[in-house]
Amino acid sequence: MNMATAKKTILLVDDDPFIIRMYQVKLQNDGYKVNTASNGGEALLQIMKEKPDIVLLDVMMPKMNGVETLKALKKDSKTKEIPVIILTNLGDNQKDVESAKKLGALDYLVKSEVDLKQLSERVKRAIETGE
Repeated sequence: MNMATAKKTILLVDDDPFIIRMYQVKLQNDGYKVNTASNGGEALLQIMKEKPDIVLLDVMMPKMNGVETLKALKKDSKTKEIPVIILTNLGDNQKDVESAKKLGALDYLVKSEVDLKQLSERVKRAIETGE
C-alpha cells in the first residue's frame, strides 16, 4: 500500500464516551482509522505504539489534561511534528486558548460550536495541508 492510499490515523482523546463514539463514527465513515484514549497519559502511550497523523485533544480530562498532554507531545522530538487540534467545551477560557496556541496547537475548536461536518473538514485540511 503506498502512502497516497494509506489510511490516515487520527488519535481522538476525550474522557466523554458519547463524544468519542460520535466523532469516531463520523471520522471512520470519512475513511480514517480512529484510535481513542480517555486521558493524556493513555494518549501518550497510544502515540508511542502507533504515531497518528493528527491528534484531536480534549482539554478537560482526568489524570493528565489536554494542555499538559500537548506540552509533552511538543517537547518530544519524535512527536512534536504531529498536528494537534484542541477540542473543548470551554469556549470562553481565553487563557487555555492562548496557552494551547503558544504550545503549538494547530487550532482550537469549541465542541458546542462545531458540527461533525465542520470537524471533519477541519481534520481533512490539517492532514492534507498541515494547517
